[in-house]
Amino acid sequence: MRNDRALVIFSGGQDSTTCLAQAICEYGKGNVACITFHYGQKHSLEVEVAKKIAGHFGVADHTVICLDWYSQVTDSALLDPGRAITKAVDAACPNTVVDGRNMLFLLIAAIYAKRQGIRDIITGVCETDFSGYPDCRDVFVKSCNVTLNLAMAYAFRVITPLMALTKAETWALADRLGVLAYVAENTLTCYNGVVGRGCGECPSCVLRQRGYEAYMAGKKT
Repeated sequence: MRNDRALVIFSGGQDSTTCLAQAICEYGKGNVACITFHYGQKHSLEVEVAKKIAGHFGVADHTVICLDWYSQVTDSALLDPGRAITKAVDAACPNTVVDGRNMLFLLIAAIYAKRQGIRDIITGVCETDFSGYPDCRDVFVKSCNVTLNLAMAYAFRVITPLMALTKAETWALADRLGVLAYVAENTLTCYNGVVGRGCGECPSCVLRQRGYEAYMAGKKT
């Protein structure tokens, strides 16, 4: 068990919940804090889901930060309830990208962490299944880590446990941590705001279900 503390950037989705479970195992429940962002996402239910899950895991230090001005500076299918989720044939990434989101989250998390005397910041971004999101790349996270350290003269360590994992491998990690069933039934990954197994149609649900099926098929062989 580690003696230091960690701050988990926590959305209440599959990835961040798996990261939270792992952090509690590694640091101890009393040494893990969560930070959740309400940024005007149309599936804003995720904030309530995040609170519920943090409570389930016994996290006493859970802070929700309001960024509901985000739609004033950018647009995205995740910020506009009337906009359908699509990916144009010639587009580099889907229209669910929220420009600068992970960079902003990391910055605010770092400011909060420094005040709390926390150096380790954990985020569930993943390059293997990043679906065209530029701010989920390892090169971005590493560069942001350097920038945060320089900006605040503080030795942050941005940790990305899922960076090199496929969704099937993320399910495998949840299983090893003993939380697979809980993650499957209680997290919110769906772009349409359906808890658990989701709507089954949006890109996030398709990726999640494909990974789950691949992992479960591998368990049977």
